[in-house]
Amino acid sequence: MPPHKNIALNAEEIDQTLERLAAEILAQHKNAENLVVVGIRTGGAFLAQRLAEKLGRDAPQPLRVGILDITLYRDDWTRINHKPLVGKTELPGSIDDQEVVLVDDVLFTGRTVRAALDALIDYGRPKRIELAVLVDRGGRELPICPDYVGLSLDLPPEQRVNVYLREMGQPDEVAIETGQPYRP
Repeated sequence: MPPHKNIALNAEEIDQTLERLAAEILAQHKNAENLVVVGIRTGGAFLAQRLAEKLGRDAPQPLRVGILDITLYRDDWTRINHKPLVGKTELPGSIDDQEVVLVDDVLFTGRTVRAALDALIDYGRPKRIELAVLVDRGGRELPICPDYVGLSLDLPPEQRVNVYLREMGQPDEVAIETGQPYRP
């Protein structure tokens, strides 16, 4: 039986939210030369690309965008699968002394972001790391706080927030779901 689903953001609202996040980031980063946008694979990577396009619209050169795979940095990877599928991390050069905006789709416990911070530090020493999330759903287990938030929710643990994106073959939407995940 499919889960019960409420749409929190539709495609147009996701785009408007990314526009607002880009404006907030640009207000804090007057010089985009030292700015690198890095998305956490998978949803965060797609959102990072979209955000970088919006951030770099008026820039003389495209913003640098990277993708970070955190699979082996997760504190639960042995519980999930003893043979994890590790994706490729792709950074656009050195992140030493750069200002990094780390992008993720949903912030929940903070464990994914903790793993991402560990992974980033293995690649260099950024001047600063900021966190941008499309949805902060509450329920933190670690002291992680985003710098840029698209939508804040306060949901009980039994509810899930799923971000569906066209890059993943779905219509763009943020859904709040209850019930067992549907597995066709």
